[in-house]
Amino acid sequence: MRAIDLRPDPTGHAAPITHVTFRDDGKRLASCSYDGTVLIWDTTEPARPVPLTRLRHRRLVNAAAWNPTEPALLATASADKTVAVWRIPEHGQHRLVTVLARHTDDINSVAWMPDGRRLICVSEDGRATMWDTPTGAFLAEIGTHAAHCMMVSVSCDGLVATVGEDGMVTVGEPARPAHAVIRHYASSVEGCAWSHSGTMLAVARDDGVVNLLTPQLDCLRTVTVSTSAARAVAWADDDSSFVVGAYDGSLHHFDITGEPVRQVRDARLWPRSVTAARGMIAAGSFWNGPHLLDFATGAELAAPERPGHGANALAVLGDELLIGCDSGVVLAVGVSGPEAPVGPPPVRVLEMSDSPVLSLAVRDGAVFAGTYSGHVIRRGGAPSQGEGLLEDLSFSEGLGAPVPSLCPVGDHLVAGTYNGELIALDPVTLDEVDRGRPHGGSVKSLSAFDGGFLSAATDRTVDAGPLHDRVTLWQHGNLVNAVAGLRGQVVASASRDHTVKVGLLAPTDHPLAHTKQGSRRMKETQTLLGPDESVKCVSLLGDPDAPVVLAGSYDFGLYAWDVDWADGAATLGSGRLLAEFRQGLSCMVQLDDRRVAVAGWDGRLLIVGQDGDGTVRALRSWEVGDLVERADPPVREYERVAN
Repeated sequence: MRAIDLRPDPTGHAAPITHVTFRDDGKRLASCSYDGTVLIWDTTEPARPVPLTRLRHRRLVNAAAWNPTEPALLATASADKTVAVWRIPEHGQHRLVTVLARHTDDINSVAWMPDGRRLICVSEDGRATMWDTPTGAFLAEIGTHAAHCMMVSVSCDGLVATVGEDGMVTVGEPARPAHAVIRHYASSVEGCAWSHSGTMLAVARDDGVVNLLTPQLDCLRTVTVSTSAARAVAWADDDSSFVVGAYDGSLHHFDITGEPVRQVRDARLWPRSVTAARGMIAAGSFWNGPHLLDFATGAELAAPERPGHGANALAVLGDELLIGCDSGVVLAVGVSGPEAPVGPPPVRVLEMSDSPVLSLAVRDGAVFAGTYSGHVIRRGGAPSQGEGLLEDLSFSEGLGAPVPSLCPVGDHLVAGTYNGELIALDPVTLDEVDRGRPHGGSVKSLSAFDGGFLSAATDRTVDAGPLHDRVTLWQHGNLVNAVAGLRGQVVASASRDHTVKVGLLAPTDHPLAHTKQGSRRMKETQTLLGPDESVKCVSLLGDPDAPVVLAGSYDFGLYAWDVDWADGAATLGSGRLLAEFRQGLSCMVQLDDRRVAVAGWDGRLLIVGQDGDGTVRALRSWEVGDLVERADPPVREYERVAN
């Protein structure tokens, strides 16, 4: 397994922060990141947190937990499938105490038992396991979920709560796993936290609701937090109130009766994780450090210093490649053709948002960005009056959830949301025109196709057709990250099940070419095997009769397959590694019939193309960080959005 290799940031993290946790005394904060590291911050002076120590894993770090009996011990959980236990002294060098035996999948969360010796780990394989940390011995499997187990929390009395993408909440004692109590929800549950007294369990649901439950999982209170997913909960020191991090980019503070106290919004926030101690709140961030706030007032105590420019989305505007970044800016990079000079390309900046840009689309010269804050933003293009250019930004109303996918379709712009909705917008006014909900999960990817569009979602399906009456082309074994089409004839999709599927549609003049729903049927489908980890992005090159499929994975690899429709069995042994990045690959876009742009979370941008004989190779490579430094006009300093 290759290790993440990102440009170091001496003042913080080099990628978004996935998890934060205070030590009980509030004087130390651990922050985990996509950059594969954990930073230990001295928060003795909350207004001036100081990074003290950096701990390293081979892959992104999902969670950390301080030991309840030995304050110097910290457990860290990683996508490298390990849990490490570290000794972090008040002064001096940290030391690795033990690494628990390699798990079968990414570790999402860890929590200590009250004895400070046993550690509970939950994994994407659905299992909850218990380990003896002094010896590193496996003790027992204490529970299992039908899908990814997302979080674990242990009460002061030793009750273990786990939640998962299967909507299941379990509470039990490790010594009596058969007596665990279970509650099921229709939506995924990704967060849970016991109150300090152990009398209430807060569970955060993907439908934006938080439930306060008894240890027997009876519902005490239902709190509607947001139209977007509720992801994490932290309790006040006296259990009189709690804070919820939601995927609307806000922190929501409620009193114990469920009445809202305040909402804190900051475009830098990524409230995937929140923690509280000694009157302080800490939250994750898309920037290089955590956010610290006063629990009683919500006032900012400290904030991260630098934005990250991780690439989340790509699109094409004429001879320019557009790159949507975590910082909210869009870079426009000149990529006029394969014969262009080898030197640095021209770069300009399109200021779009203070919220991360998750998706991009281009229509009639206008650039559209879908943001984490749940808006679609329009810049440039011809205005409805037909006079001059519209250079001012236009914003849609909030769509209720992050917008990870955009696609121009006919007279409309279709936005796919984290809530699983497909929303048709007027491309000039950005007013909502129509809305559908064909998927049972987040719409991760859209692609224009044959008069309609393709969609891929976390419900494992790939659909095709117009906004309504869509048809499922196929289903994966896990969520689908991306979908792409080629000339209205070939479809390819990338999935967390470690495969890529590719299909050829029947010709339009075929007697069975159209179903009642108006979608053409699949003539051939093949499953392509390559990476041993989730496949994040996909694109197509060449001719539909013999296409080349490109896919990027969380294993840092860019893969290529030459598809032979006449020999489906050959695909099991086909495919090759085309290039390696220093972190997982994030997105792709087809520049023309012979070129594809590929971006990775390591900041690398690669142009891949076909030679005259059809051979696919890397043509050009740049670093997004270098492009940001060269941009004209320069990227502006961050300005906080007023609440």
